[in-house]
Amino acid sequence: MSIRVVIADDQTAVREGLAVMLGLLDDVEVVGEAADGEQAIELAERHRPDVVLMDLRMPRTDGVAATRAIRQRQPETRVVVLTTFADDEHILAALQAGALGYLTKDAGRVQIAQAVRAAAAGQSVLDPQVQQRLLAAAVQGQGQPPSSGPPDGLTARETEVLGLIADGLSNREIAERLFVTEVTVKSHINRLFAKIGVRDRAQAVRYAYERGLRS
Repeated sequence: MSIRVVIADDQTAVREGLAVMLGLLDDVEVVGEAADGEQAIELAERHRPDVVLMDLRMPRTDGVAATRAIRQRQPETRVVVLTTFADDEHILAALQAGALGYLTKDAGRVQIAQAVRAAAAGQSVLDPQVQQRLLAAAVQGQGQPPSSGPPDGLTARETEVLGLIADGLSNREIAERLFVTEVTVKSHINRLFAKIGVRDRAQAVRYAYERGLRS
């Protein structure tokens, strides 16, 4: 079954270019193109896509507000931000609104395709530059030295998996690093997410740095 995608960007050339690029993928179907946040909300409600690729600066309703509206109305639809802005304010606002991934428009077609597939599977994808800014903001926001040791009842292996998530590794890469199956990695991730009270990888990354598991 194809991954159904809506593209939201106020620049026609960008929007059409993304549609052509994603249309070349065997497992992706572009079901709508929106020129502003209001259209993105409308198309998401009409087509119920798996993923929305969302720009942030758009007329009428911006990408953050559109992301929040889509996630509130249909939590099964994932949002991946694709924008030129990589400052703390935009990154945190988008993630707090419910975006599962955040890429800058420097991302190549392979990275964008990977982000769409990961989001459809419920996995977060962050641009490396975005991840560094997010982590720095998370640490600074604590205003206190990070704690040490496995927190919240995590086992040593769960703590190790959490650290590898914070390093940006995918489930497959974690499995290869630990010499286990991807199914085992997913089991560890499900358990540790439940223990630390997070819903996605972006929140898990912030948690890891706030607790001093990475620096």
